[in-house]
Amino acid sequence: MLYDTHAHLDQRTFADDLPAVLERARGAGVLDVNVIGVDAASSRAIVALAAEHSKLHAVVGIQPNDVGEAQPGDWDEIVRLAAAPGVVGLGETGLDRYWDATPFEQQQDYFDRHLRLSQTTGLPFVVHMRECEEEVLAMLRSARERGPLAGVMHSYTGTAAGATEAIELGLLVSFAGMVTFKKSDALREVAVGVPLDRLLVETDAPYLTPEPVRKVKRNEPAHVAHTARFLADLRGEPFDAFAEQTTANAKRLFVPR
Repeated sequence: MLYDTHAHLDQRTFADDLPAVLERARGAGVLDVNVIGVDAASSRAIVALAAEHSKLHAVVGIQPNDVGEAQPGDWDEIVRLAAAPGVVGLGETGLDRYWDATPFEQQQDYFDRHLRLSQTTGLPFVVHMRECEEEVLAMLRSARERGPLAGVMHSYTGTAAGATEAIELGLLVSFAGMVTFKKSDALREVAVGVPLDRLLVETDAPYLTPEPVRKVKRNEPAHVAHTARFLADLRGEPFDAFAEQTTANAKRLFVPR
């Protein structure tokens, strides 16, 4: 059994065939999927999806690149949705200097809101980090001074040192299809060094389709099996043991209510 810890199944690309997508996931052994919000509207949509499908779990929040378009009341909506049935986490949140669609100080404000909400609700948070590793780690260090942290570095592309510190701060590290790309030698070195009990797998569907199906334009949860098998082979671990442990890690972090 596998657990895809990050997919955007509310997006329009899945509107016409979501039942078939979920059936293919089951056929590939992917029995649980976290569906991830990027703003208030998508967070409402994924809560509705989780209510319809027992193996879909909602993560609600406002993504850093969407923070600039947040309307008055949107954050209050996230706080309200955090208490909804089927919600297992907050996010995706974090920081992004690559796209820079939102003033960085505003991104930091909303990242802090998610971290504080996590600490008050007990829900884990999901961190988006792009070209701002030190700034993300600085905010995590500051939050850790207030109390324990529970969360995941999603679709990790940072350094080995950053992964080590995130783990020391209480987080898990998740890898998506990018780790299978031919150019990702440095990322593979990071993945080998993450302790198995702190590692997760994801698709980030519909993005980052892994090898050997990278030519498929739309990624979907079934494809997390390719990433998981690649990582198990890379680390020299039996696939069944790798799948069992990463699924146990995900279920320990994302506890349905």
